[in-house]
Amino acid sequence: MNDLEKAILISFDESGTVDSVLKSQAVAYCQQVKEAPSICSICVERLAYSELVQVQFWCLQSLHDVIRLRYASMSLDEKTFIRKSVFSMVCFEGLDDNNSFRVLDGPAFIKNKLAQVLVTLIYFEYPLIWSSIFVDFLPHLSKGARVIDMFCRVLNALDDELISLDYPRSAEEVAVAARVKDAMRQQCVPQIVRAWYDIVSMYRNSDPELCTGVLDSMRRYISWIEIGLIVNDAFIPLLFDLILVDGLPEQLRGAAAGCVLAVVSKRMDPQSKLSLLQSLQINRVFGLVAEHSDSELVSKVAALLTGYAAEVLECSKRLNSEDAKGVSIELLNEVLPSVFYVMQNCEVDTTFSTVQFLSGYVATMKSLSPLREKQLLHVGQILEVIRVQIRYDPVYRDNLDMLDKIGREEEDRMVEFRKDLFVLLRSVGRVAPDVTQIFIRNSLASAVASSLDRNVEEVEAALSLFYAFGESISDEAMRTGSGLLKELVPMLLSTKFPCHSNRLVALVYLETITRYMKFVHENIQYIPMVLAAFLDERGIHHPNVNVSRRASYLFMRVVKLQKAKLVPFIETILQSLQDTVAQFTSLDCTLKDLSGSEDGSHIFEAIGLLIGMEDVPLEKQSDYLSSLLTPLCQQVEALLINAKVQNPEESPAKIASLQQIIMAINALSKGFSERLVTASRPAIGIMFKQTLDVLLQILVVYPKIEPLRSKVTSFIHRMVDTLGTSVFPYLPKALEQLLAESEPKEMVGFLILINQLICKFNTLFREILEEVFPTIAGKIFNILPRDAIPSGPGSNTEEIRELQELQRTLYTFLHVITTHNLSSVFLSPKSRGYLDTVMQLLLYTSCNHKDILVRKACVQIFIRLIKDWCAKPYVEEKVPGFQNFIIEVFATNCCLYSVLDKSFEFRDANTLVLFGEIVLAQKVMYEEFGDDFLVHFVSKGLPTAHCPQDLAEQYCQKLQQGNDIKALKSFYQSLVENLRLQQNGSLVFR
Repeated sequence: MNDLEKAILISFDESGTVDSVLKSQAVAYCQQVKEAPSICSICVERLAYSELVQVQFWCLQSLHDVIRLRYASMSLDEKTFIRKSVFSMVCFEGLDDNNSFRVLDGPAFIKNKLAQVLVTLIYFEYPLIWSSIFVDFLPHLSKGARVIDMFCRVLNALDDELISLDYPRSAEEVAVAARVKDAMRQQCVPQIVRAWYDIVSMYRNSDPELCTGVLDSMRRYISWIEIGLIVNDAFIPLLFDLILVDGLPEQLRGAAAGCVLAVVSKRMDPQSKLSLLQSLQINRVFGLVAEHSDSELVSKVAALLTGYAAEVLECSKRLNSEDAKGVSIELLNEVLPSVFYVMQNCEVDTTFSTVQFLSGYVATMKSLSPLREKQLLHVGQILEVIRVQIRYDPVYRDNLDMLDKIGREEEDRMVEFRKDLFVLLRSVGRVAPDVTQIFIRNSLASAVASSLDRNVEEVEAALSLFYAFGESISDEAMRTGSGLLKELVPMLLSTKFPCHSNRLVALVYLETITRYMKFVHENIQYIPMVLAAFLDERGIHHPNVNVSRRASYLFMRVVKLQKAKLVPFIETILQSLQDTVAQFTSLDCTLKDLSGSEDGSHIFEAIGLLIGMEDVPLEKQSDYLSSLLTPLCQQVEALLINAKVQNPEESPAKIASLQQIIMAINALSKGFSERLVTASRPAIGIMFKQTLDVLLQILVVYPKIEPLRSKVTSFIHRMVDTLGTSVFPYLPKALEQLLAESEPKEMVGFLILINQLICKFNTLFREILEEVFPTIAGKIFNILPRDAIPSGPGSNTEEIRELQELQRTLYTFLHVITTHNLSSVFLSPKSRGYLDTVMQLLLYTSCNHKDILVRKACVQIFIRLIKDWCAKPYVEEKVPGFQNFIIEVFATNCCLYSVLDKSFEFRDANTLVLFGEIVLAQKVMYEEFGDDFLVHFVSKGLPTAHCPQDLAEQYCQKLQQGNDIKALKSFYQSLVENLRLQQNGSLVFR
């Protein structure tokens, strides 16, 4: 063994026993040899003498790299030497008379690497330099299996490395592939096909593995060679013979099926394709799918049948003649039963989309009305395919019921997987509603009757079908109960499935009932059945908390829809929910259980909707509400008294209980309208006021517990809507407590509440706002930085996001004040000290803020303040100095300099809206200040922007002309763009 061989063995060693320094030296030595000018002859010599596979692999890899990277710079002799040597290896010939290459005796990876080397030569040399490569190779196939196997490997490598479109190719590779294919078609493809035929015919019994390899190679080439070479009286019978003969190995039969599939899938004009498909007599292989379940042959035949059906369907879509349509329908009718069988019982090839194919087939039915018997039969089979495909695997039953990590993943996967199948179901439902409804009825009936070990998945799939079908039914059909709905909905409502304790079954059962409530709305005799389903162990009393909470939410939706029709059942409902109501507020729930929209409080919302109706007599209504509110308020008071003397460990549980109670009361109040509690039944209003009084105590005892603050704030929002102006006496205390905390997040929540109050009550809210505004302004201006809030890299922290949110909410707050006739609040004695700070903030923002919509709001505020504080006629200024500030500072900086800045992008839609407000501001300033504004803007503002005199005069004319704001906006935009060109953007307001 020479030094190179030793170095190769060391460099390939993965045992971990070789010293790392030695290994590095070996790798470096191998690299040094690889860069030597004589590397090609070194490699060829080693391949002739060495039987070590590591050495053989290294030599072949080196040859491959040298040809690939240095071909252009090689000498003619070197190229000839490599060509002869590599060809001798693949043909199992010797280097000379004494030494023969033994590479073909090596393992598969060595032979594949040799094939790759030859294909690299073909890339550079075929057909211009080495035109006879394939023709020269064919006679050597007579040497037997080793050379035939090598020939197949070369063809496979040629497909992988160059021809196949399954891999991304460069433009150069695409051009070379076209050149190689064209030359092969002209020169040697018929001979290669003849060789394939002869080899398979000769070796089918003696060496089926070799024949399998040949057919797998051939399959790759069918897509681009002349189809007549394969589709003829010799080759097609041979392929079908191989598929159908029982004694042959499955791999060989499957490979023959793969070749027929390649024939079926070949691109050609639809009329020729249809004739080809018809000639194949594919029905010969139908029996194989049922005979050999779960084998390699079945999966190959399944792929052939599904591919064939897809091609027939494509022909039927693309051909218009009646004859052609008739033939394609006939072929489809023949193959579809087998295709349906495959879809239900076999692993379908991943390249075939079941849903896509079936959707295409259903689409062809839309033009047929009524459907023929065959189509109706197929519709039933399509529905069966859908039912089988959407069924969960029983393996995951416990995971899905407990909803652990595996269960969650499987449920998410299935939700995604089912989407397309349910779209298909809706299409089928529209094409054949009667068949679909019968199928659903039978599925439900058989699911009920099925044995318990299969029951869960069967029932869940049947209910899911019924649920999804609802989307294809019109509102009218739903209400009238067209077709079998009259039978299906009552059947659903009256059924108690043996597996109802399973989470998935219980959930889809309730969802399905909810979906069909429009039918119940018109058929009120079923209301008791609906109530039973929701109120017994199938719904709200289900042992699984996920189900009972979802049931509470869905029941609330049912109550919203059926409200008035449920009045006679209120007593029954309330009695049934007593334990649930008590349980909800006494639960020592951890806060994580309360997350999401289904926190369980929906049961209170449902009760509120029921008892909050005017149809309920006042006395009853008071009793119902009192029986709910009184114990809840007593619980709050008890928890607050104990809070003074509690252990710190008890605190989280008490806070959780308080949260639960506030959510319950809040949800309950949603059923009561402002009109009812303030006008028609004020006694009910008093009960809510007393409740508000109790809940406000929470802010006193727990001023800094954010979840409680936000829950109480949410309840105040609700009471503002429910109690109207009668909430006013409670607001000063509530606002004072909420203002005690001044973290950015809490201030945002507070401002949102104030905005709601202003929007609802307008000027009625003035006195209270005047009281709280100075405190709000003081706290916010202490929190917000004087300069701009940092942005850009490193600024995406929670703290900065909260400041940005507070700043945005502040601008909304100021905007709401000014647009609801409350700007006088800024001028009250207590607030006046903040006026200058507010004006400077608004000015800076209207000129500079990155958010265009915020800038627009600030400009709108200024427009409103000008109208409020400077309206004519006035004897003395309402706000001394404001007019000068607007004319000298706001007009110049915001209306001129900020729009001259290059960052002001006229192509942006939001910026154009802001520009419209800026133009409107100028119009308003001219209307209120007249020449005072015009003279200053034209004689001092525009000259600083180097505006030509004639344009300044045109501006004056446009501004003075009536109310054509559109023309003014258009002119002012062109003026700004003119000034920008002259200034080249150098004038920037800072």
